[in-house]
Formats: sequence, C-alpha cells, structure tokens
Amino acid sequence: MAENSFKKAFKNWNARPKLRFVRSSRSPLTTLFRVRSHPKQRSSHWVKWLSPGLFIKRWLLLSAMGVLLTVLGFAIWTKLTPVYYLLRFIEDALTQVAVILPNTISGPLLLLVGVLIIVWGQTRSLGSITEVLMPEGDGELVDVLLAHRRLNRGPRIVAIGGGTGLSTLLRGLKDYSANITAIVTVADDGGSSGRLRREIGVLPPGDIRNCLAALADQEKLMTELFQYRFEAGDGLVGHSFGNLFLTAMGEVTGDLEQAIAASSQVLAIRGRVFPATLTDVRLWAELDDGQRIEGESKITEANGKIIQVGCIPPDPPALPRALDAIRSADFIIIGPGSLYTSIIPNFLVPEIREAVAQSQVPRIYVCNIMSQPGETQGYSVSDHIRAIDGLGGQYLFDAVLVQRQVPTDAVLSGYAEHHSHPIQLDRDLVKRLGRRIVFADVLDLNHKQARHDSKRLAKVLLRWYERVQHLYESIKKQP
Repeated sequence: MAENSFKKAFKNWNARPKLRFVRSSRSPLTTLFRVRSHPKQRSSHWVKWLSPGLFIKRWLLLSAMGVLLTVLGFAIWTKLTPVYYLLRFIEDALTQVAVILPNTISGPLLLLVGVLIIVWGQTRSLGSITEVLMPEGDGELVDVLLAHRRLNRGPRIVAIGGGTGLSTLLRGLKDYSANITAIVTVADDGGSSGRLRREIGVLPPGDIRNCLAALADQEKLMTELFQYRFEAGDGLVGHSFGNLFLTAMGEVTGDLEQAIAASSQVLAIRGRVFPATLTDVRLWAELDDGQRIEGESKITEANGKIIQVGCIPPDPPALPRALDAIRSADFIIIGPGSLYTSIIPNFLVPEIREAVAQSQVPRIYVCNIMSQPGETQGYSVSDHIRAIDGLGGQYLFDAVLVQRQVPTDAVLSGYAEHHSHPIQLDRDLVKRLGRRIVFADVLDLNHKQARHDSKRLAKVLLRWYERVQHLYESIKKQP
C-alpha cells in the first residue's frame, strides 16, 4: 500500500537520538529536525557572539551610547537635580567602601562585578531571543548566523546542467556559497515528468525537483520527501511527491518560474533554481544511420551514435533571470550530467549560449567519469569538448575537470555489462582544443557506482576558482 511505503520511507526519523521537532524560523511552512545541544556547550558558545562579521558588537556599542545620551538628555531636562543627588549618593557609597577596603582591592572588585553583570545580562538577553527563534540553544543560533554571513559572502556561482549530476554538484557547492544559481534543462519527457507533461501540459519538473531538494537546508529530509514515489493508487503509481508538489504550485502561482520561487521559500534553499526556458521544448537527435529521433527518453533508447541534436521549436527564448545570473556570475560550472540530454539542451537556447560565451569569469566543464550507453559510448574527453563546441563555434568553458583515479574492477565490471567504460583523457587533443586540464580524485568511494562525490567535487572546483580568479580579474581590467 502507498501508506505503508510512505511510512517505510520515514521509519528512521523518529528513531534519531535527542531530536526535537520545531518549526523553522526561516519559513512558516518548513519544519526542521535538529539535535539538542548539551547545556555546557550552550554556555560556552556565548563568546561567539563577539566574532567578527556578525555585526553584533557595533550595535551593542551603539545601544550603550544611546543609553548614555538618554541619561544626559534627562539630566539636562531636569536641570541636573536628580543627577546631582545620584552622584552624591554614589560618592558617599564609594567613600564608605574605600574606608573598609583599599582602592587596590575595591576598584578591581567592582570592575569584575560590573563585567560579570554585563556578561550575565547579555547572555540572558540573547538566550531569551534564541528561545523564540531556535529553542535548541544560543550556540546553534550563533553558528547559523556565522555560517549565514560566510555563505552570503561566497562567490556568485552558476551551475548549468540537469539530471543527477547537477544535483550532486549543488549538494556540495551549498557549503561554500549561498549565491548559487542552477540553470536546468526542461526537455525531459520520460517517467513521472513525462506523464505530467503529456497529461497536464506542464513543463517537466523532475530535474528542477532534484535541484531544489539538493539546495534545501534540511537536504536529507527534503530529498527523501521530494524523491518519494507512490507505489499504489490509481494515477499515482510512479509519480514522485516533488513532481506533484511543483505541478500543484505551478497551478496555484500561474507558471513554473513562480512555482519554483514559492517552493524555494518553502524549502528555505541556499541559492536559486531557474529553468533555461519557459518554452515547451522537445529534443531531437540525428543519428549516424540517418534516423531522426524525437523525445529525450527515446534518444538514449535508440542506442545509436548521435551526430547532431536540436529542439522543437528551435531557438527558444531564455528566462531573463537566468541570463542576469550568468552575466553577474563570478564562476560558471557546466555539468556533470548526460552530455546530449542534460547539458547540451541548455545551450540550444541561443541567449544562454551567447551569455556564457561572452562571460569573462572562470568557466569549467566537469566531465563524466563513465561513458553513457546511447549517448557517449566510446567517447573521450576531447569528444565531449567537440560536441559542446559544435553548438555555436564558441568557447563555453576554459578548463575541463577529469577524474584521476579509475574506479575499482568490481565497479567497472558492472558497467561493462551495459557497455559503459571510463572516459579516456586524450591529453594532447584536449590541449589542442585550447582547454586546461584539472586532474583530481572526485570519485565517491562509498558508492557502488562510479559517481562524483559532492563534497570532493565542490572542494576541487572552489580551489581551482580561487587559484585562477585573479587571472580573470586582471584580464577584465585591461582596456
């Protein structure tokens, strides 16, 4: 039954130790699961509130100045009479203290008491605030604020692609920047997305769903929920919850762009997700035997050598916000993903292709680890580059990231059964095509398939960006 399958997907959630179910302060519809902090940890974290970049110290100082000005204004207004008697009282009290204790003792003692009162007062104030915003403790709130400041200062990254590869990349990038824009293909016509496209007439939400789940703050929870597929129910079998959610949101808001924006708020994602176009496009491919195949899902099934790809209608208009993101980007990443059905469809939108080609920021293509039957069987790295270059005769990236280490024999044997093999690096041809080669181990060693590790991949890409960033900045400054 669908109900039992749904319960099975979430059966381990309530078994997690020390979990508290709270409502997120970031979104009225998002609920979060967080681990409760130990009391000693909470008490030791108050010092973090003085960390640089939180903009806390300046406002505390400004508040103190405001208190002093208020007292001064009140004193002037009352012709200093209350202040005079207050100062006389303080003077008499200090005189009595000095008689009992010398100033070498009473001075530091009062100073210590004053500091302790300030610390205690500020700690209690911040504690009261965090009890409302995040009941699990001020230590967690200050960590969230520190991370928020750091991520907001991250580079403006544009990732272009689709499918599982793009969501894997985004899952790692969100730890380095909150200024991420994913530009996703909308040519999918298979599975749940294809059914919704045919039956309701909506743009396929599948790849967008994967990206939203990957960028969500509570990514594990959102991924399990959005990827859940119904196993029973008339008309529901095979549909994923995320696809139905986006489709319903599109009906409520009026179009897919607004649906994505509303869903992004609900999921509190780090970054933005845009479709490459809002036009209902259909992918076609011409094979080496002269066949012309229409439909993304049928192209791979044809299992032939692809000579050319295009879309119907040709030259669809780009989403304006996607173009703005590309033009203002600091770093552009293409891939990973299926070459002909996830990456190239984005560049069949001429405006996106032109915007990427004209960009003067670091641009890199993440090459797949294994070839894909029906698309890139027998392809080398240079074949991938030529396929993308052939779209408009323009350079869309300056470097290519290639996996260094070959997967294990056990993994390779499983792929060999489906005629899939590691993509070979033909170094000389890649260099002749004018591309730098970035060698790195970005393979997920804990996965039974040859897939990229999201954290390793993001780390390597950000390191390369930091290393070459100044070169591109100097080029921009040249007249």
